[in-house]
Amino acid sequence: MVKQAAGTEGRAPGEVASPDRPSATPPADLEPDPRPLALFDAAQHVPAMTDLAATPARPPQPRRYHGVNWEGVKTLYLKEVRRFWKVGAQTVAAPVVTTLLYMMVFVVALQGARPPLHGTPFAEFVAPGLIMMAMLNNAFANASSSLIQAKIMGTATDFLTPPLTPLELTIGFSLGAATRGLAVGLVTAVCVLPFARLGVTNVLAIVWFALAASLMMGTLGVFAGLWSEKFDHLAAVQNFVVMPMTFLSGAFYLVENLPEPFATISHFNPFFYLIDGFRSGFIGHAEGDIRIGVAMSAALTAGLAVACWAVFRSGWRLKS
Repeated sequence: MVKQAAGTEGRAPGEVASPDRPSATPPADLEPDPRPLALFDAAQHVPAMTDLAATPARPPQPRRYHGVNWEGVKTLYLKEVRRFWKVGAQTVAAPVVTTLLYMMVFVVALQGARPPLHGTPFAEFVAPGLIMMAMLNNAFANASSSLIQAKIMGTATDFLTPPLTPLELTIGFSLGAATRGLAVGLVTAVCVLPFARLGVTNVLAIVWFALAASLMMGTLGVFAGLWSEKFDHLAAVQNFVVMPMTFLSGAFYLVENLPEPFATISHFNPFFYLIDGFRSGFIGHAEGDIRIGVAMSAALTAGLAVACWAVFRSGWRLKS
């Protein structure tokens, strides 16, 4: 028999091979693998279907941190610092200009008209008080304005939603306010040097009362911002509490020269001890007892911090 030509297997006699029709016998490299396919275990790879409606829904749980969320505290602190630094002409430069105007009025205009106070020239006596006044007012303004703006503009969720505890919120806002107070105090001290030759007799007193004043007013600003429901409330605290206590604290005069009972009442003013202790670090003399000033500033700062923590924890006038 005559062998069939290659590629003609499986065709009827007389049938013409079509170029589009594949050969009935596949090439050797396309032959199927004789090995059996592995069985697919559906139970192993596909999870069982569950009825979502029967599963009880639970609210999302807050992220838990072991200890203090330092990253969150750092973020909140930097937010507060960048907030006032972004408008430095208003938050830092403006208080310095105000202090320089006070110096011009009390020193230049009254030059020679005021005798030395306890042997200290009037300019050197007034300068530390003006520096402390700038620190007190700006530390209070930073935290209070930040919180009242967040409440009125509806952006309080920016710091309530993140996993920050009431203590961490208190620390972040207070440290941000204290930073502004210290920054303003440092710039003010440099700018008043041409008007008053400030010497340093007690570095520890200067550092302690500067830090204590900034932290105390920072926590007071946090509490005032949480308590206030509108800008009028905050202005009332500033005008009827902070400002009178600042001007009646002996920043421009000796408290002992006041008539009774105002001289005795002034010794219950915490601002008096802050300014008097801060000034003593420059001139080496204090009207009051430095130990009372240290204890009072520490106790008030701790008490205000606890009050801020309690308000943050309860959400009073913040979440309602």
